[in-house]
Amino acid sequence: MTIHVSQVVVGVDVAKDEIVVYRSDLEQVLIVSNERSTLKKWLKALPANSAIALEATNTYHLDTTEMAHEMGHDVYVIDGSRLNRYREGIGIRAKTDALDAALLARYLSKESDKLRIWSPPPKAYTQLKSLLRRRAELVRHRVAIKQSWKDEPLLEEALADYLACLEQIEKNIQKVLKSIVSEADMDAQVKRCQAVEGVGVLTATAAVTAFMRGDFSDSDGYIAFLGMDPRVRQSGKKDQKRYLSKRGDSEFRRLFHNSAMAASRSPAWKPYYQSYLARGMKGTQAMVILARKLARVLFALMKNQSEYKPSSMFGGCPQT
Repeated sequence: MTIHVSQVVVGVDVAKDEIVVYRSDLEQVLIVSNERSTLKKWLKALPANSAIALEATNTYHLDTTEMAHEMGHDVYVIDGSRLNRYREGIGIRAKTDALDAALLARYLSKESDKLRIWSPPPKAYTQLKSLLRRRAELVRHRVAIKQSWKDEPLLEEALADYLACLEQIEKNIQKVLKSIVSEADMDAQVKRCQAVEGVGVLTATAAVTAFMRGDFSDSDGYIAFLGMDPRVRQSGKKDQKRYLSKRGDSEFRRLFHNSAMAASRSPAWKPYYQSYLARGMKGTQAMVILARKLARVLFALMKNQSEYKPSSMFGGCPQT
């Protein structure tokens, strides 16, 4: 999407208590309190249909993003790691909130044709993503407590009660997940994904949640959204080691990795996994490849609305 000549370009650096704004037309920096009433007043003062670039944060950017979109502005949410590389690429050494706001405006002005305007996600997407991440936090906390208290006999009874409480909370989360999936009419898609070896209800839910966020034309876009695409670094005859971009949701990737571990032990996927080990790859590398393969299979099933038919000839790929 290319910025129109008439559009005012605005860069916004977001923090918990305030946002720092840079307007390119005025070359002016403004500090605004990160409160809905103050943000609303500031957004109303902007020219109609402004182009606003914000760096993605955990949650602090959401109010500004949602209200700006509702008021008709074009909003672009920029990945922080991408912005950092852009800063280094143009030789900016310092980093302040004001400089970051100006950098966001410059990035949007120069790279707008490669960026996509933000659109609000479906309600179910936001809810499911939040619950999956909170469940993951609960599981990590349970494992940490269990390990740190296991050698203390005086706390054995208290630990058992506490773990039972956490287990009940996890069951409640899964119950709510199932309810949201049902209300969003996603049951068929989740069931379709669960038919694949190694894919449980949580990974299937994550796969469908990611699928509903964007209009992906092919599996490459879906893989990139998950952050499971490899970063290629090649120059001349030198081909450096490749790493995942990890730009998507980390919990989605973790669930796919867990499914790959389970799938690698199944008759359908074990030969596929071992074929990469036979090439000299390490177990982690082969597991990442298998996880990415599973994601592509699930995408094909959801995109084509087809049913899973494993075939040893294709290493577990669906025949659609």
